[in-house]
Amino acid sequence: MLNAGVGRVDITPPVGVAHAGWGAQTHQVSVGNDMPLLVTAIVVSKDDLDLAIVDVDIGIFTGDQDRKIRDLISAESGIPFANIRLSYSHTHSGPITFGQWIKEGIDLANEWWDQIPKACAEAVSLAKNSRQLARSGFGRGSCPVNINRRPARDGGDLFTGRNWDGFVDHDVDVVGIDDIDGDPIATIVNYAMHPTIMGHENQWVTPDFPGPMRSVVEHAVGGICLFLQGASGNQGPVDGFTGDLKTYRKAGSRLGAEAARVRLGIDPVKREERLDEILVSGADLGIYTDIPVEESDDTVAVQNITVDLPSRRVATIDEAQVAFDQGEKELAEARESQLSEVELQRAVSKVMRANVYLNVAKNYEIYDQGGYIPMNIQAMRIGETTLVSVPVEPFAELALAIKERSTADNTVFSGFSNGHYAYLPTDIAYEEGGYEVGVSPFAPGSAGLTVEACLEAVEDLQ
Repeated sequence: MLNAGVGRVDITPPVGVAHAGWGAQTHQVSVGNDMPLLVTAIVVSKDDLDLAIVDVDIGIFTGDQDRKIRDLISAESGIPFANIRLSYSHTHSGPITFGQWIKEGIDLANEWWDQIPKACAEAVSLAKNSRQLARSGFGRGSCPVNINRRPARDGGDLFTGRNWDGFVDHDVDVVGIDDIDGDPIATIVNYAMHPTIMGHENQWVTPDFPGPMRSVVEHAVGGICLFLQGASGNQGPVDGFTGDLKTYRKAGSRLGAEAARVRLGIDPVKREERLDEILVSGADLGIYTDIPVEESDDTVAVQNITVDLPSRRVATIDEAQVAFDQGEKELAEARESQLSEVELQRAVSKVMRANVYLNVAKNYEIYDQGGYIPMNIQAMRIGETTLVSVPVEPFAELALAIKERSTADNTVFSGFSNGHYAYLPTDIAYEEGGYEVGVSPFAPGSAGLTVEACLEAVEDLQ
C-alpha cells in the first residue's frame, strides 16, 4: 500500500508589494490581499520511492528559479530532484514575477521572492513527515467557466477574448487520496484556464480562481486540495479581465463545486453489492453491504524523458534589450509627466511586451542547441492515474490528443511545471498567428513531437 502526506505554507506577500500581470495596468503596488497565497505539497511513497508535487500560487518560475527550488527541496527532504514536480498556478494578480519596469514596492517583492524556496521546501518536509497509509482514485467532471481565448477581428488579426467556435477543454480531472479509513488526505484538481479573471484594474493580490476552488473542495470534502494548471495556453475565463473580486470568487467556487462533486464520488476500493436481508417494515427494506472485492492500485513510479523540439529565434537579446530600455525610459517620462490613463497604458504595454520578448530571447540563448531545444517531460504514476507535466504553456489540443491515445487507465496532462519556456501552440495556430505564437521559441512541429514523447513517458510507467 502507498503512503501519502500533505503540507501547506502561507506565502501571502505584504501589502504594497510590486504588483504586475498586465500591460494595460497603470498602478504599481498592491492595496491588499483578498485571499492568501499558498504553497501546497503532497508526498506519495511506496517502498523506497518518494514523489513530491508542489502547487504554488505564483505567476511563473523561470528555469533558474525552478532548479534552485527543487535543489533545496531535494536537499532538505531527501527526495531526488527528478522525483519532484514544482507547479505554479500562473496567477496574474500576484507580486511581479520577472522584469523591473515597476519601481515602487520592488524591495518588498524581492524580499518576498527570497522566501519562496524555503516555503516550498518546508511544505514538502511537512508533507513527508505526515505520511500515512493511503489509497488513491480518479474521477472526471466538466465545468464551463473556461473558453477558447483566441478570437479574431474582422480583418483576421487575433486578440485575447472569447472565441465561442474554438476548441475548449471543460474537463475537471480529480485525483482523490484517502487514508486507510477512507477519510480524505488530499484532492488534486487539474483544469485548463488562464488565471486572468482579475485584470489590469485589479490592485489586490489574489490567487485568482484556484484559491476559492481549493476552499470549496476543502470545506465540502475535507483534507487539502492542490491545483494543477492544465493545458491552458489557449484557454481563458469566460468572464475575465475584470476588477471585480466577486467574479473570480464565483468562477472558482463553480469549479470547486464540480471538483467536490466528483471527489465525493471517488472510492479507491472496488466493491460489490451484497443483499444481507429484507427487513420487514411498513415497506419491506433491503439491507445492503458493499463488500470490498479488489484493493486499490498502489503503484508509485516516475519517468523523466527529454524531447528535442525544433526552435526559432523570435528576437535577439540585443534587440529586445534596446526595446525594453527605451520602453522603460518612456514609461518613466510618462509617469513624471502625469499623462492620461490611456497614454500611460500604452507606455506600460510597450515596456511589458518588450520584457516578454527579452525573456524569450534570453531563454533561447540559454536552451537552444543549434536548431532545437531539449525539453524535459515528467510523468508520475499514482495508483491508476498518470500525471504528465511539461514546462510550457501548452494549447488544449495537446491534452486532448494525449488523453485520447494514452495507455494509462487515467491520464492527467498539465503545463506550468518544472520551469517555463513559453507557449507551445499547435501547428494550425502558427498559420493563424496571435500573441502566443509570436512569443514562442518553438517551431511548427513541436506540438506533435511533445504529444508523442508524453505518450512514451506514460507507456513506460504501465
